[in-house]
Parts: sequence; structure tokens; C-alpha cells
Amino acid sequence: MRVVLDGSPQELRTVWLEGDTVRMIDQRALPSAVRILELNDVEDVARAIEGMAIRGAPAIGAAAAYGLALAEIRGMDLGRAAARLRRTRPTGHDLFAAIDRVLREVEDGKTAREAAEAYARDDIERCRAIGRHGKRLIKDGMRILTHCNAGALATVDVGTVMAPLTAAKEAGREFFVYASETRPYLQGSRLTAWELGNAGIDHAIVVDAAAGLLLQRGEVDLVLVGADRIAANGDTANKIGTYPKAVLAKTHGVPFYVAAPMTTVDFGARTGRAIPIEERAEDEVLTIAGVPVAPKGSRARNFAFDVTPARYITGFITDLGVLKPADLRARRKKR
Repeated sequence: MRVVLDGSPQELRTVWLEGDTVRMIDQRALPSAVRILELNDVEDVARAIEGMAIRGAPAIGAAAAYGLALAEIRGMDLGRAAARLRRTRPTGHDLFAAIDRVLREVEDGKTAREAAEAYARDDIERCRAIGRHGKRLIKDGMRILTHCNAGALATVDVGTVMAPLTAAKEAGREFFVYASETRPYLQGSRLTAWELGNAGIDHAIVVDAAAGLLLQRGEVDLVLVGADRIAANGDTANKIGTYPKAVLAKTHGVPFYVAAPMTTVDFGARTGRAIPIEERAEDEVLTIAGVPVAPKGSRARNFAFDVTPARYITGFITDLGVLKPADLRARRKKR
């Protein structure tokens, strides 16, 4: 992705390995500043994932892969390093898929560094394929609603939802994007709007609760969201607030698509009931930028994700093409 760092435009990935250090864009600082974190060991990587310096299922997967590369560089047992990384965040599937792939390739003779770099390259190619397959869904004059951030920042580069948007823009299509702000971490207003602006895509930020009104008034033609884990039957875990948007989209006859690589599909989870839902600290809801927004003594429930049943999803924009939930089940049977 193209960012301005130290006053000059540069092409950066979300996360990368440079020498014996993992570097990543600290997403907590955006959009006010582009800050690069330098991580020296597995514990640094684990804390960055837990602390939301990096987020988005594919990006977390790549960070974990690079964490294993750091463990190898530091002479740490890879099994112990993998166990620490698995404990960081429970919902996203790419974290576990990436760790399993790196460990498998190390057993086959690769170094962890080689395996991690291959995983990152493949993630970028998967996102480019999502862009190619998804851009045909975006027509001139469309008004598109997104939720959370599924752009380049949520992957190694390119993005999932952002990939077809960028591809359609490069093809000369004109469209408008509504980015829902996505409380409590505001990934929509802080990150998606930042990426849309950098790409020159016309957009507006709306509060999460405005989605129903926009859909009711016929001001949305397409809903595009990402995913953190997709069950074998198509039930999909994504940022909290996705499920009501899907229900409302179906109520008002608006197509609802999920953009995600096949690495996000967990064929071991038969339905969404098998997907663990992360619950994070209360303070993330009770404060904004450190400022209290609730009375002292109030409690909060801070669910990070919800699960949208497959019946509300029109299709999945994947690196293998645009698939229906039944297509996922068929692919599981072929495994």
C-alpha cells in the first residue's frame, strides 16, 4: 500500500520481516500518524496481536508466521512459540492456518523464515485474485456499505474488501462507499476511510446504527464485508455488528457479499456454533481514546465478533472465485 512516511510516499506492507526484526504498521496510531513498530521476539509479536497493533485475520496470520521466523532466529523452540501465538486471539482462523502451515513446511525442510515469506507472498496473491473476481460485482453508480476494515491493513497488502473496490476504481468505474465507523475500535472511520481516501474512492463515514436507515431508504446497492472465520456451511464470523447488517440487507433485498481468502474457511467447524467469540476488555467500550464515555461503575460487554448465518449471505468473493455457501460444502467434501 502507498503511505506517506517521514514526509515521503512509500510502498509498505502491513507486516514484514527485515533482517532479524519484524516490522509492522501500528494501526492504533492511524489515521493521525504512520508509526512503524519493531518487534524483536515472539512475545513482542504476540503482544502486538493481542493489543490490536495489528488486526484483520490474514494480517494476524502473517504476523504469526513471522513470529515463528523470529523464534527460529532467536533459537527458541518452535512448538513453544506456536503455543504462545495460538493463545493471542481465538476467533480468526488464519492465525491457526498460518502457524500450522509454517510448522508443516519446517518439517518438510524449509526454514521458518522461508515458510513465513512464502505465506506472505501467497496472501498478497490471494487478495489480488479476490480483486479480479470481485470487481465484476461493482457497477457504475453503485452505493456500497462496508463494515470494519478489510483493506490492505487487514492483510499483508491489497486487502479483501478493498481489493475489488480498488480494481473497480482502476477499471474506471465510479461508485460511492459508506464506511460504518465500527465501535469500539473505530476500524471503519480510522482505517477504512483512510484507505479509501488514499485510493481516491469517494466515501462517507456513518455511525453503525445508520445502516438500517440507509438500507430502508434504498441508498445502498451492495454490502461488502470481510471475515475472520467461515464455517464449512458458510456461517461467518466477522466484526461485531456484521450480523444485523446482513439481516437488514436481506430484508431490503440488497446483496450481501463476504470477501475472504479460502484460508479463512475452517472446514473443521461444521457451523457457526463451533466458532469461538472473543470477548475483550470492558475499557475498550467504556472509554474512547482514554476519555471515559460512561458513568463510573458501569459495566460493559465487549464482544469482538458476531456470526452471520449462511442464509443471509449472497456469496463469498474468494481467491477461487465467487462462491455460494453450498460451494463451500462441496469443497469440503472434496478434501
